[in-house]
Amino acid sequence: MPELPEVETVRRGLAEHVVGREISSVVVSGPRVVRRHLPGADDLITRLLGTTVSAARRRGKYLWLELASTQPGGVHGLADPAYALLLHLGMSGQLLVQPADAPAERHLHARLRFGDGGPELRFVDQRTFGGMALSDTGPDGIPEVIAHIAPDPFEPTYDLERVVARLKARHSAIKRGLLDQTIVSGIGNIYADEALWRAGIHGGRESAELTRPALRRVLGHAREVMEEALGQGGTSFDRLYVNVNGASGYFDRRLRAYGQEGRPCERCGTPIQREHFMNRSSFFCPRCQRVPKGRD
Repeated sequence: MPELPEVETVRRGLAEHVVGREISSVVVSGPRVVRRHLPGADDLITRLLGTTVSAARRRGKYLWLELASTQPGGVHGLADPAYALLLHLGMSGQLLVQPADAPAERHLHARLRFGDGGPELRFVDQRTFGGMALSDTGPDGIPEVIAHIAPDPFEPTYDLERVVARLKARHSAIKRGLLDQTIVSGIGNIYADEALWRAGIHGGRESAELTRPALRRVLGHAREVMEEALGQGGTSFDRLYVNVNGASGYFDRRLRAYGQEGRPCERCGTPIQREHFMNRSSFFCPRCQRVPKGRD
């Protein structure tokens, strides 16, 4: 599943190619892509027509377009955003900016055309775990349906000490806390493993047993590694994650733990190991990241 760097890469592409344009046509192929919009596809289409994309925003792994009606007298002719189009990429969702006459992709589920006649926005999803839905926004501009999601490490409202305190109070694995999007958003399996490797801490260590400096170190590495990944366009292990122009990210070439089973640890040379964790795979160095006592 795309994590913060991948979603932010897509957001930047949308900000460049979609913001400021008026939606003139919406085509939805099948109900699954709009299943999270409970009033249905017709309602979503009707409410999108004639709106203008005023901003592309993100919190953690969640991406949305702020929508405004074109009205005289507003800033740049736009009224205040009334609602947002939430776009969740799921496991394999892609948002592509394509010429209107480009051939339809095999797994194309929705397309938004704009009044200027320029390139259109397409939602392509092979596994159809992603989707689109409209949501009202709160005073902070966050869609109400994701108001429970915590700020991510790149947001001004992110409070490091609050996150440290919440992790310190948990009697569960530190990696489980990093993946809990209600504590800190945006950190997924890849970047959790990379942050824990950099910090020299095994993901199965109980969060409450770690010192506050150790927790700050883990969170600092999480932000650091995601920032580096963002500079490489994110991490692509297959052709399912691409940016709006269809290009892959290259941070997989710089991963030190995730996906590196059997390869020597860059610090000590010990082969990286893989284990199961929360229906996922975790990767760690058994020498640099000691397995907690009581575990094999």
